[in-house]
Formats: sequence, C-alpha cells, structure tokens
Amino acid sequence: MTEHDERQGLFWDVLAGRVAPPPAAETLGWQLVAVDPARGTIEVAFEASERFVNPAGVIQGGFLAAMLDDTLGPALVATLPEGQFAPTLDLHVQFLRPARPGRLTGHGRVVHRGREVCFLSGELSTPDGKTVAVATATARIQTLP
Repeated sequence: MTEHDERQGLFWDVLAGRVAPPPAAETLGWQLVAVDPARGTIEVAFEASERFVNPAGVIQGGFLAAMLDDTLGPALVATLPEGQFAPTLDLHVQFLRPARPGRLTGHGRVVHRGREVCFLSGELSTPDGKTVAVATATARIQTLP
C-alpha cells in the first residue's frame, strides 16, 4: 500500500484512483510532482496545449488562471480530512510574461489557515524557471454534502 492509498480525503482519493480526476484537471494536463501536507505546499505540472493559445500564439490568460487555481486549491485540499473541500472564494492573478504551449510548473502554498477561511499563494513557471504568472486566493473550508 502506498502513502496515497493510506490517506483519505478527496485529493488523496483522486491520486489513489478511487475517484475519477476532475475533467478540468485532465483538460489542463494536471500532474502531481510533490506535495507536503504538513507544510501546506504543492508542486504540480501542466501540459499547456496548442488549443490554449490566443491569436498571438501564447497561452490565453484564462487558462493560466485556471492552472493557478488548480495549484493553490490542491495545496489546501491535500491538508483536509475526508469529507471536507475548500472552494475558491477569490482568485487574483498577475500575468508577468507570455507563456508558450508546453510544460508549466505550479508551486502553491497555504499562507494562513483559519478554521474556515484560508489564504493561498503561488506561481506558474516555464521549464527554464521564468515565472509567467503569480496568484493569491482565498478559500473556505466546507463539509461536503
């Protein structure tokens, strides 16, 4: 049994194959690289498809924002017990430079975790380490119905 098989909760259920991955994560080419629930940090990779480009040939900002949301949220969700989830209440993205199709890496972290409201931050970078966008978010811990 692997560590992913032992942990319970929505995030871990997806990783262990007990629950199908969200279609949005599949569309973005989401892959877990590393996660440290004790520290509230995560590293994920995305495969930015040619289908994500705007007329200028760079990744449209909405896809970058979605990637950041799918980086920050899982940093928190990986820390939650079974039966809880944390939808994003607010996401603020700053675009720093154009991103081209290919692999992008997201680093996310829980900045502050309250009983219900949590603050998150992270960045999205190219394979050569250039940051293309940064984000902060607010999420609210909720019990799943």
